[in-house]
Amino acid sequence: MAATPQAPLRLSTHESLAHRLILSTLTGRAVRFERIRPSSLAHTGLAPHEISFLRLLEAVTNGSQIVIGLTGTELLYRPGLIIGSAPGSGASGGVIRHELPAECTRGVSYFLIPLCLLAPFSKAPINVLFTGPGVITSATLSGDMSADSVRTAILPLYAQFGITNNIELRILRRSNPSTRGTGGAGEVQLVFGHQVRLPKTVHIMNPGRVKRIRGVAYCTGVSASNNARMIEEARGVLNPMTGDTYIFSDVSSAPSLMSKDKSNPNQRRKTGVGFGLSLVAESSTGSLYSADLASPPAGGVRPEDIGRQCAYQLLESISSGGAVSLAAAPTVLTLMAMGSEDVGRLRLGKDVLSSELIIRLARDLKAFGASGWGARESTTGLDGDVVVSVVGRGVGNVGRKIA
Repeated sequence: MAATPQAPLRLSTHESLAHRLILSTLTGRAVRFERIRPSSLAHTGLAPHEISFLRLLEAVTNGSQIVIGLTGTELLYRPGLIIGSAPGSGASGGVIRHELPAECTRGVSYFLIPLCLLAPFSKAPINVLFTGPGVITSATLSGDMSADSVRTAILPLYAQFGITNNIELRILRRSNPSTRGTGGAGEVQLVFGHQVRLPKTVHIMNPGRVKRIRGVAYCTGVSASNNARMIEEARGVLNPMTGDTYIFSDVSSAPSLMSKDKSNPNQRRKTGVGFGLSLVAESSTGSLYSADLASPPAGGVRPEDIGRQCAYQLLESISSGGAVSLAAAPTVLTLMAMGSEDVGRLRLGKDVLSSELIIRLARDLKAFGASGWGARESTTGLDGDVVVSVVGRGVGNVGRKIA
């Protein structure tokens, strides 16, 4: 007699929608979202970037079912098999071309970080090209990190789990948010070609001491002197902490889009103009701490202020303690929970563990069937650190097992 399928898990609000959809896809548990911005005056129901993320999930999976209510405030998602950019899946030449709408207000990292969590469990390598008028490669006011920080502070963490080969993030065209805070017409390609049966069990216990700081100062459509001013101000704050500080300068022209002027349809207008700074500190044990800041869409902020504030943000991230920063903790904790059925340990700062983001993640993992976390105070290093014990669920790569 066939087993009765589980009823969809019921969740509410739009908070952590992308990560909850990833957990649903990894565990194979259907999920129903309710009360998605039911009383919002600006935008009721699903936002453009959330609908675009659903289309991305549909592109990299086979057999997924997505049902959206008439008002957009309800969503039913039944996950399928993660197939990546396999032939016949909609990929052209092994590349899935995903276009972001012009109304997108989130950075491209909103799509990249969840997609990277799916990639190790895919049946085939994942190769996605993000294009269209909605691609923002810089940091945003919504809290999204830049594509540079994803490349330098998130992707290297997968090596801890034995996932190292053929992983690359290419920033083909840079962009900042437009004056309305929406998309900037950038272009980014993610290649993730290392698929595993199960991620390794990790014990990340020693944060070490910061030994080097690296960064990228970028500007699009503005003078290159903005980069020099940001770098000089950031180095003035960071050089007394460590002598090994190097910040790369990247200058590019602003992307252009077709004008909406009907009298001159061939005219093109510049968009995505701005500048920003991405910083990453690496410790002697490989721990990474990142900070991101970009000029606001409305402008009016000096490059010196961006450089100084970003440097202080980096120092604040380091001072929070632990072996993993707040930006990277959801990725590490999710991989630990989806790994082999063994106990992994991770050292976090108390401020990181008690943040709303991590508390919500722990509740979501529990709701999707993962084990609860154990926590104890660390007996070594700085006061205030906590050792979190996570038991893997043994989800594994179903596509790899079938193949």
